[in-house]
Amino acid sequence: MKVQLKNVRLTFPQLFEAKQVNGQGDPKFSAAFLFPRAHPQVGELQKAILDAATAKWGGKTDEVLKALKAADKLAVHDGDAKSDYDGYAGNLFINASNKIRPLAIGPDRAPLAAADGKLYSGCYVNAIMEFWAQDNQFGKRVNASLLGVQFFADGERLAGGGVAAADDFEAIPGAGEAPDAAPKSATSLF
Repeated sequence: MKVQLKNVRLTFPQLFEAKQVNGQGDPKFSAAFLFPRAHPQVGELQKAILDAATAKWGGKTDEVLKALKAADKLAVHDGDAKSDYDGYAGNLFINASNKIRPLAIGPDRAPLAAADGKLYSGCYVNAIMEFWAQDNQFGKRVNASLLGVQFFADGERLAGGGVAAADDFEAIPGAGEAPDAAPKSATSLF
């Protein structure tokens, strides 16, 4: 029931610091992964969900899955329901989390840190997750546990933000020399 989902967009990454959802529950590492409805691994995802459900509910699997799908309690969701978020409309998405920090690596499999800035909302990644069925006092559903994320390619940042590029600045001739004193102004604003 473990799947490596390839070349999907990363959104809402919390990969380096565990956080609570709306100030409730245990802090978790988490992310969402966007992909087109025609992604080549959609069948693999359906099989992983079916396998997790069958392991939990056996002969009642079809009935339970039908109810879970109607209640949007499967790990794969319709992005049109979140169309107010950049990039979600027309796509599918998976929310995955883990109490244990997932592996975060670059294309060369070297570890990444938050300061590297490589795993941002909008980049493309490969993600390994494990699907499992929940049936407890919190209800029934099929969830995805996030095991690892690998940077795949840059993409347009989602939800704004970002940082300046070196090309945004001009080269400074004589860099390293002390600047002249600032001119005195008749009126100081600061």
